[in-house]
Amino acid sequence: MDQVTDTRPVLVVDLDGTLIRSDMLYETFWSAFSRDWRTPMRAVAGLLHGKAALKARLAALGMPDPATLPYTPEVLDEIRDWRASGGRTALVTAADQSIADAIADHLTLFDEVHGSNGETNLKGPAKAAFLCERFGSGAFIYAGDSTADLAVWSQAAGAVTVGADASLRTKVEALRPGTRHLAPRQSLLPAAFRAMRPHQWAKNALVFFPMVAAHDFNLLALGQTILAVIAFSLMASSVYLLNDLLDIGSDRAHPRKRNRPLASGALPLKAGMAMVPLLLVIGIAVAALLPPIFMLVMAGYYGLTIAYSLWFKRKPILDIAALASLYTMRVVAGGAATGIELSVWLLAFSAFLFFSLAAVKRQAELVDLAQRGVDQAAGRGYRVGDLPVITQMATASGFVAVLVLMLYLNEPATLTLYHHPLMLWAACLVMLYWIARMVLVAQRGQMDDDPVVYAMRDPVSQLVVFIIACLFVGAKVL
Repeated sequence: MDQVTDTRPVLVVDLDGTLIRSDMLYETFWSAFSRDWRTPMRAVAGLLHGKAALKARLAALGMPDPATLPYTPEVLDEIRDWRASGGRTALVTAADQSIADAIADHLTLFDEVHGSNGETNLKGPAKAAFLCERFGSGAFIYAGDSTADLAVWSQAAGAVTVGADASLRTKVEALRPGTRHLAPRQSLLPAAFRAMRPHQWAKNALVFFPMVAAHDFNLLALGQTILAVIAFSLMASSVYLLNDLLDIGSDRAHPRKRNRPLASGALPLKAGMAMVPLLLVIGIAVAALLPPIFMLVMAGYYGLTIAYSLWFKRKPILDIAALASLYTMRVVAGGAATGIELSVWLLAFSAFLFFSLAAVKRQAELVDLAQRGVDQAAGRGYRVGDLPVITQMATASGFVAVLVLMLYLNEPATLTLYHHPLMLWAACLVMLYWIARMVLVAQRGQMDDDPVVYAMRDPVSQLVVFIIACLFVGAKVL
């Protein structure tokens, strides 16, 4: 290979953790996994031929969109300034050559692009040797982010660290005095907590439904329900992270979801991957304090969520049924945790109500697409033209849920529970109003991504819940 000489050093930029706030090995794995569940087996087969071969295989299976990757603004500014002053730039990365080329073509900021070739993993000493051969020792300035880059910095004319911790910065400064430090590392705890989606834990209040419906308010049932909510929240967060890993490409194309910690690069994919089993194990430990049947319900919930992430979410109607089932399983979990037998009425009411809310969720997404002028969402099986059908499904299923409630209130066994059962018919009218309003709010594009979370924050919905609760209490005690 011919050696390139110039009086001014070449600015050489690393990709993973430097140019982008992510790692293309994990990016391509999850991108491929979201498209084909057999990806882990194929990755293992590729790894048998070496890490460079693994990267090449994953790049072929799951090339992400370069336009949506989380680039580091400070590094982009550094490259632009260097080029503006007449300097040359090179992207040299351990990522596969095809990925490096795609990113360089998108940015148009590099004079040269070099990556791993399926046989040689261009990292650490191998990268240092390549740069010395290509540009000459001391003929380049290197921007990197990890201890693997120390071998490169030892041969460079100057050093730039990106997102480095104090220990790494000290080591680099010992090698290259005058090292510049960009994008100081931030604590991952806030991003990790946001990635757990604590605002979604409000949905787990559905676990209290069986206790409330059965009028069983003893301390034991309350304690068991609280434990169930904690276990459900931890295991649900594990699933949310897994879903965000699988959906990372489509999330980046979404105007709001692109700000999620994993999609934005605020939380490294490696950290997110570690949190998935950690939260699952802690959730299982809490669930083990409850009856064994609760653990079975949680296993079913976790399995159905994975199936939804890998397959159901791309299948129209089936995705709504799966979401409704996941909501309903929270109610089932409440019964399993406390030993309270669930009535057919409660299960039927829950199934129709949550099918309606799941349809409202899809309705809101389609309205958002229509407002943005997009015909179809990435990774979903719906088009904007399906909006009328989804709206009808949401309305009809919600009204059927109210009908089930009316039939339940007319049961002889139910009538004996209340002194003034006629008051409960007013609750049905309030429920009808709420269902219709939720559909209307979604149609106007004012609905958040999850209608249950929206309802728990919405003052009108809170008032509806208060009125219905007062009507039930009044029917019981007056």
